[in-house]
Amino acid sequence: MPRDAIERHLVVPHDRAGWRLDRFLTWKVPRLSRTRAQKILRTQAFAPDGRKLGPNDIVRAGDVIVIYRPPMPEPPAPREFGVLYEDEDVVVVDKPAGLPVHPTARYHENTLTALLRGRYPDRVTLTHRLDRETSGIVVCARNRQAERRLKAQFESRTVTKRYLALVRGVVAQDLTTIDLPLELCTEGILRNRMKVAPPGRGLESRTLIEVASRGRTTTLVSAYPRTGRQHQIRVHLDAIGHPIVGDKLYGVDEALFLAFCDSGLDDEMHKTLGMQRHALHAHEVRLAHPRSGEPLEVRSALPDDIRQHFLDDQGALQ
Repeated sequence: MPRDAIERHLVVPHDRAGWRLDRFLTWKVPRLSRTRAQKILRTQAFAPDGRKLGPNDIVRAGDVIVIYRPPMPEPPAPREFGVLYEDEDVVVVDKPAGLPVHPTARYHENTLTALLRGRYPDRVTLTHRLDRETSGIVVCARNRQAERRLKAQFESRTVTKRYLALVRGVVAQDLTTIDLPLELCTEGILRNRMKVAPPGRGLESRTLIEVASRGRTTTLVSAYPRTGRQHQIRVHLDAIGHPIVGDKLYGVDEALFLAFCDSGLDDEMHKTLGMQRHALHAHEVRLAHPRSGEPLEVRSALPDDIRQHFLDDQGALQ
């Protein structure tokens, strides 16, 4: 492997002991075909001691599988971000859509964490996260004490967060509380996304939805998550029949999502989805300053792409 190859460690859980390695890899990495997994394992899989592994090897609980991936150019991503508030304890960032927060299999330098290291070499730590396509507010701490206090607020749900979302269809009710428990999909191609749980299962999940303005075929809503589940707003809006414009994972059929994973967003998909990214924006956050305890309220303006799409639908943004 080249010196700059990307290394990933996969740990085998107890309930996957006895599986063939190729089967385990396709379970661990959703949407990876068995053929592709076997090709990877023939050349890129090793035990921690350097022993070569193969597709037919049987895995045991606790085994560590080391996968090496040759380096490749990162996909393009925005590398500029705004700063909405800054002092010796806190930095509140205005993240653009398309910029990942943390490193992934595809992104390493084109991430918010990497860009923050370049601008604040001493110390900046993210206290929560946003999806790559979601724009808006990310709160960061500049020292350990601020990090502990800010994370404690997010964990205890004392932070008030307001998102703006452009959804399909005209939402009838001005104010709606969506109270639907969520759980992780564990089967099928789309496993590892969230879904509404059957009665008696899942994690408590509540979102308050308030209509901001109605267009002809879309509605601009404010979303206030009362709990902090993964993809909560996206799943809840889809569940009430108003998926977010541009969402490729929720509110579309499986075939479109798989086509996007294989070949990216083409003109036909763009026409179906309405926007290149999902129209979700972290608009406002209210919390207690980690040093003084005084209220801190920060807002990020609605981005031009969402605004323009709604203007095109409505004619004028109220």
